[in-house]
This record gives sequence, C-alpha cells and structure tokens, in this order.
Amino acid sequence: MPTAQDRHTLLSQLDPSPRVAFGPLVHDFDEVVEAARGSGPARVVVASPEHEEVLAALARAEDLGLALPVLVGDERAIRGLAERSSLDASAWRIVDEPDPALTSIRAATIASEEGGAVLMKGRVQTADLLRAVLSRELGLRRAGLVSHVWVTELAEETRLVLVSDAGVVILPTLEEKVQITKNAVEVAHALGIETPRVAVLAALEQVNPRVRSTTDAAILAKMGDRGQLRGVVIDGPLTLDTALGPRGAGRGYTSPVEGSADVLIVPHIEAGNALTKSLTYFRRGLSAGIVHGAAVPVVLTSRADSEDVKLASIALAVLVRARTAGG
Repeated sequence: MPTAQDRHTLLSQLDPSPRVAFGPLVHDFDEVVEAARGSGPARVVVASPEHEEVLAALARAEDLGLALPVLVGDERAIRGLAERSSLDASAWRIVDEPDPALTSIRAATIASEEGGAVLMKGRVQTADLLRAVLSRELGLRRAGLVSHVWVTELAEETRLVLVSDAGVVILPTLEEKVQITKNAVEVAHALGIETPRVAVLAALEQVNPRVRSTTDAAILAKMGDRGQLRGVVIDGPLTLDTALGPRGAGRGYTSPVEGSADVLIVPHIEAGNALTKSLTYFRRGLSAGIVHGAAVPVVLTSRADSEDVKLASIALAVLVRARTAGG
C-alpha cells in the first residue's frame, strides 16, 4: 500500500497544463469521422498491412479524406491482395520490406521522421510494434507512459465512453494509473468532452487496504478533489453498475459520476479486456482503439476486429492527432 510520501509525490506529478485544442463534442463515430475529415488527411503508416480488412479500411479512409496510406511490408503480397480485393492501390506509397521482423521498426521510423503521421498495426505482433514505439532510437517515445484507450458508442444514450487500459499495461501501479488516467482524459478532451466524468473501477466501493484497486481509486479521486487532475470530475472506487447504471439505485450514497461516466479506468488489463469485449459482443456498438502517449497516435486493433472497427480507429487516431499537441 502506498505510503504518505508516495501519495505526496504522486499528487505533484501530473502536469495540469492543457495539451488539447478542444473542438465540438462528438457523440458517435459518424461524427468522429466528420470531425477527422475536417482536419485534413494524415499519413497512416501501417506495419505489415497484408490483411484484407486492413487494406479495405485504408481504402475507405482514403476515399473519406482521412488517410494517405503508407504501407510497410511485402510489396508483392500487398499489391496481390489489393488486386484480389478489387482495391485501387495505385496511389498508395508502398515501402517494400519482406522481412516481418523489420516492418515495425521501419514503420515507426517513417512515422517519426514524417510529420503529421499516424502509426497503425497490421499483421505484426502488438509487442513488436510497441517495442518500436518505445525505442529511444526511433524517435516516437516521449516522457510518460503509453497506454491503450478504447472508445465505444452507447447508442441508447448517443454518446461515447472510454475504457483504459485494456491493451498495454498489464498490472499498473498507482503511478502508472495516474498516467493512464491522464492519457484517457486527453483523448476525451480531443473528442470534445471538456469536463470528462471519470470512474475508477473496482470490485468494491468501500476502501479496503487489502484490495489495492480500492486504495488506488481513492487516491486518484483525492487528486481530483485537490485539483491535481484538472478539467475532470473523478470518483472511485466505483463498480461498473454505479458508473453506467441508473442514478440513485438505492446504494446509500451519491457519486458525481454515477450513471454518467465518460471514462472508465480499470484496475488491470484482464478487467479491461473482459469489459471491452463484453461491451462489444453484448451491446454490439461500434468501437475503436488507439495507443496514446507516444509522439504519434497508434491504431491498435486486433486481427479479429472488423473493417468498420479499423476504420473507426483510424478516424479516432486522426482526430486525436489533430487536436492533441505533439500528437
């Protein structure tokens, strides 16, 4: 459990200076796409794009004015797949790299050296791409933590909800949760949510020193009370039903984010993975995922994700790049 000195240090670490140029609030992915189109196309550098749905999503992104594709992989395989998929790749820039072990490095280098870029995962392993992103030599690493931010539509409420971290940090420390929260809030700001309501999730809603997620959540909530997390309303520990369920459901207390959370901070990657997949498969809303905190946004989707999810993730990354300083 963190000591008093640990808490004092953490309460002074978060840089409250604004890094986001706010734009209009977006409520669903149609509006995300339209907002991203308004920022102009971005170079989308893809590591190993030899996948039919990756190429199809890139083609749609190009047609919508979102992307200028830069494909790093086996050129012969890419062109053959595009032809079989009836996609026009004539204007795409293809960097021939037949060695899969090198595509992440070359893609990250291009994204670093050429301004206004977005990096995207194709058929490479997530660990290989993140290793390239975090390499000090390739130029994408910056101070702080990189973390995954997953965004989904709540169609019945016509709004977007963010979940973090469901894809990068396995078992975050309290210090890492500070950075995860910071990254998620920056993405929320980029979506036009000027004062995000943040719920720090746990299995219990009472602080229990033996359950670390509850103590971490309470410290993050206190940081919000003291103005160390500016521009947010944050509370925890909270359970998911309190964060998203109906207000005043007989719990005996009230929370400023009860029933209306914009951002859900999960205790560890397993909880985040289960939550995002549950929301995807049971609610059937469109979703998107990016890694935030590097010099450029990173589109991080799984091979099982649909073309629509990949397109939505490209649009989200382009919008975040446009509205976030350094992104």
